[in-house]
Amino acid sequence: MTDRGRFQRVVQTAEKSIECILTNKAMDCWSLLVNTRDQPMSDDPPTPPANFSIELVETLNESPPKQLREVARYAAELAEHRERKTRLEKESDEDDIEDRPADLPDDVPAKATITIKEINDNRYYYWQWREGESVKSKYKGPVNADE
Repeated sequence: MTDRGRFQRVVQTAEKSIECILTNKAMDCWSLLVNTRDQPMSDDPPTPPANFSIELVETLNESPPKQLREVARYAAELAEHRERKTRLEKESDEDDIEDRPADLPDDVPAKATITIKEINDNRYYYWQWREGESVKSKYKGPVNADE
């Protein structure tokens, strides 16, 4: 394979890696990086994805092979990071929904606890939680006399 062919293969790999980032498919990026080494390259230059900007394509086309390999590695790592972050956020959201008490108002966070306040010899339940340095409260209802 000629130097030009190797360079074109690296550019194509980098472009596909960037496409993986844009579509958040890290595993596809990893398999792309692993599987492209043994594939024969065409003598024709690769066609960039239609959604790539002209500036991006020109930058990649002007980049040396070493930099393109670094872009491909970075693209794969970034895609994996974003997928992991999205997965953790989704799991966290699901946990918040599952852990939320049935009687918790929508405007009170799931981390709130119930406290009892005594006002004028009467006892009342309040939801209480922290927002930064301040403590927030929301009225829940009176404490029953038999409690």
